[in-house]
Amino acid sequence: MPPLPPSAPTAPGTRPERNGFALTGRSRVLDPRTHAVRPDIADVRLADRVFAPHYAAPLRRTVLREAVLREARDRAAAPLATLPAGAPFDLLDLTGGVAWGIAVDNGTVGYLDADVVQPQ
Repeated sequence: MPPLPPSAPTAPGTRPERNGFALTGRSRVLDPRTHAVRPDIADVRLADRVFAPHYAAPLRRTVLREAVLREARDRAAAPLATLPAGAPFDLLDLTGGVAWGIAVDNGTVGYLDADVVQPQ
């Protein structure tokens, strides 16, 4: 990415403009089934492609027993995959007894009950 041009001089007592980076081009719409991005949080590995209020670094976890990865928090949500015991899971959010992250073996993003994941 090319650097931004230098800022114009500022008046005494004012803050100079920041010269860090520029957002260019159109926003990309990423598939939330294969890219860990929600309106409130995104995988930090996507920071160069999406803007999010918060980014999370994935924490590698292990699925304790066979579990259904769902497309939404609700237990009645449509299943995306069945993860076997021992499968790796990159945890990005753990709220209200529900884990959100990435099934590493197939790259699918979804929700699991929090009690089926543990640190590796």
